[in-house]
Amino acid sequence: MGRAEAPGRVDGRTARAERTRAAIVEAHLALISEGDLRPTGERIAERAGISLRTLWTNFKDMETLFEASGVEVLRQQDAAWRPIPPELPLAKRVDAFCRQRAKLLQLIAPSARAAQMREPLSAQLHRNRLKHIERVREEVEVLFAAELERAGAGREQLVHALVAASTWSAWSMLRDGLGLGVDQARAVMARTVGALLADAGR
Repeated sequence: MGRAEAPGRVDGRTARAERTRAAIVEAHLALISEGDLRPTGERIAERAGISLRTLWTNFKDMETLFEASGVEVLRQQDAAWRPIPPELPLAKRVDAFCRQRAKLLQLIAPSARAAQMREPLSAQLHRNRLKHIERVREEVEVLFAAELERAGAGREQLVHALVAASTWSAWSMLRDGLGLGVDQARAVMARTVGALLADAGR
């Protein structure tokens, strides 16, 4: 019978593997943030300081790397997110919500632009995007619960409108399509969100 490996050796190996995976994800996202929106395995491995073989030992394909990178982007968003008190007046809630959405959307902008290019051929990138959308929906339903309740039968439609106005597709249109600056784009978002909510009880 073979001898079992010492726990310390196993733990050390696991820690090294985790550091390697983290370095690969960091390299992937760093290249994207620098404008390389379709980094190859070779470029990622070089940036991480590892061999291409080591890259594919840790990630069996690009889909699994997209999954790990998506988790890291969500972690970064969570670290930057701050709760907004739902008892604030509506105008203050709208302002705080849109300011935070602008900040978070700018944070994920490089990875979101990169994902747009590859999502039609990547089921994992599509799943990543759905996670971002679901998080915004959850925030909208808590922060604007009173207004949504007054919307009655139109509640679900209003939720959809608010989410659509405050997620990446709309932000990309404002920033990349219309060429607006961050403050201008945020003001448009706030006007849209405010108008939707002001109309909720009518």
